[in-house]
Amino acid sequence: MPEVHVQNGDRGVLHFTRIKGQSPLGPTPAGFSTCDTKGPDGSLSQGTSKHGLNQISAACERALLTQRSVYSEVPGEPREPSRGAGRRQGGCGPEPAGPARRRRGALGMAAPAALQRSVVSPAGRHTASLIFLHGSGDTGQGARAWIKQILNQDMAFQHIKVIYPTAPARPYTPMKGAFSNVWFDRYKICNDCPEHIESIDSMCRGLTDLINDEVKNGIAKNRILIGGFSMGGGMAMHLAYRFHQDLAGVFALSSFLNKDSAVYQALKRNESALPELFQCHGTSDELVLYSWGEETNKMLKSLGVSASLHTFPNLNHELSRTEIEKLKSWIVKKLPVEAPKANE
Repeated sequence: MPEVHVQNGDRGVLHFTRIKGQSPLGPTPAGFSTCDTKGPDGSLSQGTSKHGLNQISAACERALLTQRSVYSEVPGEPREPSRGAGRRQGGCGPEPAGPARRRRGALGMAAPAALQRSVVSPAGRHTASLIFLHGSGDTGQGARAWIKQILNQDMAFQHIKVIYPTAPARPYTPMKGAFSNVWFDRYKICNDCPEHIESIDSMCRGLTDLINDEVKNGIAKNRILIGGFSMGGGMAMHLAYRFHQDLAGVFALSSFLNKDSAVYQALKRNESALPELFQCHGTSDELVLYSWGEETNKMLKSLGVSASLHTFPNLNHELSRTEIEKLKSWIVKKLPVEAPKANE
């Protein structure tokens, strides 16, 4: 039987033995009988293909369904992700050699076109908006499907429109320059290296267009929340704390900022009120270490941000139902239902 190898920006290499039939989550690609997750340290963890049976299985199926990155049927062993075995020494992988960096080219720097998006419309009158940014290699539709799988329904509200945009495909250095849907490039997945500020700022311009679209639709900026999972949370913190400090709030799930982040530099010069930060992180996260999220929280607090950090014991680089329910409660607190105006 052929094998499918998926180069995944967040989790390393996922590899599958395929069989005839359908994946429990959809028709593409075909079902599979075993699901091995090969981590950056070379270790293998095996799960089954039964939907929802365990986290490994869910991660494998979601990676296939949403096509986080290009996958192909190839024989033999999957190639190792570029971050190698470095994650055991604090999560930091080696920086790839020059060619990957050179291949960024104009694509990584140019202001992106209008972002594709998956939208959950409010059940009633639209008076607020929520922008959820996916993790590296995922899509807006994939993030929405993941949350829907966890909750057994869409994350939906009476008055809040939920927008899941998709990052444009760009060369991604931690994947040796392979194209992936990422909000910005990184030199490596680590908290003590420089930020790739050019690609971050380029994406901030694209996401500003999305915010402006909501404003044009009559939604005040203090009625807009932005946040995301993993890289999406990092992107949201850059966008809000550097460029849109009048948003209602920010959320960051399993996310971090680099030690010398441009966010910290901007906040050192800031004297205005700042959006509240809602942060969640699993203590067993092996990709984005809990200590990175904790340090981010402490730094932002020291710079005047009202920030909470919700800890989830034994949670890896994943979302959980308890976490999403807690997030939903915070969202409704920040964006309460507005009373209809007198002339409505």
